[in-house]
Amino acid sequence: MCGRYAASRRPEDLAGVFEVDKWEPEEALEPDYNVAPTKEVYAVLDRPVKDADDKSPVRQLRKLKWGLVPSWAKTPEGGARMINARAETVHEKPSFRRAFTSRRCVLPADGYYEWVTGVQERDLEVEGKKKRPRKQPYFVLPADGTVFAMAGLYEFWRDRTLPDDHPQAWWVTCSVITTEAETSPLAVAPADGPHALADIHPRMPLMLTPDRWDAWLDPARTDVDDLRSLLEPPPAGLMRAYPVSTAVSSVRNNGPELLKELEGPEEGTLF
Repeated sequence: MCGRYAASRRPEDLAGVFEVDKWEPEEALEPDYNVAPTKEVYAVLDRPVKDADDKSPVRQLRKLKWGLVPSWAKTPEGGARMINARAETVHEKPSFRRAFTSRRCVLPADGYYEWVTGVQERDLEVEGKKKRPRKQPYFVLPADGTVFAMAGLYEFWRDRTLPDDHPQAWWVTCSVITTEAETSPLAVAPADGPHALADIHPRMPLMLTPDRWDAWLDPARTDVDDLRSLLEPPPAGLMRAYPVSTAVSSVRNNGPELLKELEGPEEGTLF
């Protein structure tokens, strides 16, 4: 799954990486080292510019709320529960299938946090029988330091209790697509800790390599089978993971110190 990540890159840098044609300086976000559900996040997407005469898609960097609210939802209250969409079923789930065929985005990050869980507890979680306790957090990121581009979906929701000209009449929300965690060795693994992403958690955000960005963002691609082919996991051996302070477990904590690599798991935590 993806329940927390870090996003510290400046919008102008992201605009360069993703060849963005339009972004609004007033939508700039502060660096966030502990992005949690319901926060505002950056998303890269291709769609026509509102009120423009030219209806061709334009590569944009937009500010969205993390936690997808389907367009048909009566209230936005379920958004905090829809932070992830499973790659295996995203094309058929009512909350995601319309967005999957027409509203796809890339969610840029430095990397994501995950908490190691014992093997037996992980098995129970996969079966949906027990929530895992959070233990030693690890930060997972591309080994080469490039942007971690997560496959995402976005959706529009209209708050019918507000007038059309109200600034909060429309919500734009998003969800991260997840896939099975890699079982192959990490490119860089901690000496005393997990050696594969699957050792940390059975799921991981679906990372899109640059060669898939254009295809994923193209709103003209609507064939379900064609789109599902883009959900293949990235090549193995691109990621690294290292232990970080348990301070990240509290959303009240936020700062670059959360990304500091520890020499080993903190005392009292488990691998």
